[in-house]
Amino acid sequence: MTTRVPYDPELVDGLDFFRRTLEFEPLVPETILSYRARFAAGQPSIEDMIGDRPITAEDRVVPGPPGEPDITVTIVRPKSPRPDAPGMYAIHGGGMILGSRFGALGSVLDWVAEHGVVGVSAEYRLAPEHPDPAPVEDCYAGLVWMAENAAELGVDPERILVTGGSAGGGLSAGVALLARDRGGPALAGQALITPMLDDRNDTVSSRQYDGVGIWDRSFNYTGWNALLGADRRGGPDVSPYASPARATDLSGLAPAFIEVGAAEVFRDEAVQYASRIWAAGGQAELHVWAGGFHGFNGIVPEAQVSRAANATQAAWIRRTLRLG
Repeated sequence: MTTRVPYDPELVDGLDFFRRTLEFEPLVPETILSYRARFAAGQPSIEDMIGDRPITAEDRVVPGPPGEPDITVTIVRPKSPRPDAPGMYAIHGGGMILGSRFGALGSVLDWVAEHGVVGVSAEYRLAPEHPDPAPVEDCYAGLVWMAENAAELGVDPERILVTGGSAGGGLSAGVALLARDRGGPALAGQALITPMLDDRNDTVSSRQYDGVGIWDRSFNYTGWNALLGADRRGGPDVSPYASPARATDLSGLAPAFIEVGAAEVFRDEAVQYASRIWAAGGQAELHVWAGGFHGFNGIVPEAQVSRAANATQAAWIRRTLRLG
């Protein structure tokens, strides 16, 4: 049996509950639609997420990638906005095949309420119906729209942060690479939370969590195969914007915050990505949380390790967006 990093005891009940209620069947092409339905059923409406806080939410249809369909974005901001507010461009997770823009806004709303941040999240096209490069190009188009319309949104263009978890973390890294390579928005930072970075799926941690945990190695194969095609995934012809671990040059990127659990598939690729940013002379802050499974601090936020992780992430965001 493969030796694995054990889970933090405070997290085990939450992991078991998540697997019983959401990940109780294999994720294969034939079950993608049933997974989408379960994720959609569990996603609160934006009105419920806002509650009685003084926040407005607005949907807009904005230009998509050149020659491609327009995309819908949701904008969340204070009812009494501040001039030149920080901006958070949030990208939802879901393995490139699941989820919606509302899944990225839960934590952003806290920043809107407490610090006057303006948040934007885009509805990007999902694989396998829309394979690479559709997801990352949609996400980049939404970021470009946000930056170009910063004045109208009340956003300081020098304080825009891109953030996302899981596939959203991988897409955030891809967007940061595109912004650098295309001379696009000058990002203040990129927060890559448990990021999905490497289509090859061949690290030690990917083998340790094969058939166990949340978003295990088999799930990861399904997500990458849907995005790239089974014949292309793992081969030589994979874009670094789709699979940022493939990038040969990680210099000149926005400062990165990289967070991952020690007991999950994405541990090693996250560590390697941070190490390669440092090797290229860039800024990265890396945190590997002992006993953490994929998404632990969102699923079991009351655990001690989750509180530490969330406080650490919040401290980096405050520094990066100069919130004092």
